[in-house]
Amino acid sequence: MSLNLYSTIADKYNSNSQKIRVLTEKWVNEYIYCPNCGNSINEYENNKPVADFYCSKCNEDYELKSKKDKIGNKIVDGAYQTMIDRLQSDTNPNFFFLNYDKNSFDILNFIVIPKHFFVPEIIEKRKPLSSTARRAGWIGCNILLNTIPNSGKIFYIKDGIEEDKNKILEDWNKTTFLKQSSNLKSKSWLLDIIKCIEKIDKKDFSLNEIYQFEKYLKLKHPQNNNIPAKIRQQLQILRDRDYLSFTNRGKYKLK
Repeated sequence: MSLNLYSTIADKYNSNSQKIRVLTEKWVNEYIYCPNCGNSINEYENNKPVADFYCSKCNEDYELKSKKDKIGNKIVDGAYQTMIDRLQSDTNPNFFFLNYDKNSFDILNFIVIPKHFFVPEIIEKRKPLSSTARRAGWIGCNILLNTIPNSGKIFYIKDGIEEDKNKILEDWNKTTFLKQSSNLKSKSWLLDIIKCIEKIDKKDFSLNEIYQFEKYLKLKHPQNNNIPAKIRQQLQILRDRDYLSFTNRGKYKLK
């Protein structure tokens, strides 16, 4: 896999944004495989509204975004309401994010975020465009990368180093159970518990360690008046989905 974007195909374009779009799409089409099944992916011919690439084997769709220099905490995306509507439908694609060096065109990071990690909380509403703008009143959105659990950010390339394909497929497979949570509120709970487990930063952890996040979870879910019971319920779901195992009374282990 080449870790540099440059190609003479971009020389015929004057706009930097056009150059980057062409270069990133060409690179992804040439080197990136579907993280769900490992098959090669294809580029949609006619700028499909909700996706840029697709897998002909498993029918997964992918949208591509790119950003120069640092990854940062957020990524600029399209219309806010369109994104929110997509989250509640089957049309929401998975998300490819390419981070590159603007001077050398070296690829620094390439990430896939599975669509089952997308919930309204990770979408930030931007201010409407001013009355003097061409699209006055239009409201865009940002994807808040820092609110997504680490398990929802699967690296093909991390800090300029390519990851093993088998690891990528394995990391993807670990969280596909989230697809079964059609209710966004239920999915939000599972994602919040996963984030709490990640903050503990240990493979083996206890129920009491998760209870330390009770205040944090109460702020996120103010309507729930029995947070400890909800925590136990979510851990049971994660155990049933083979994300973690129960090792002893009040003790858990990540798979």
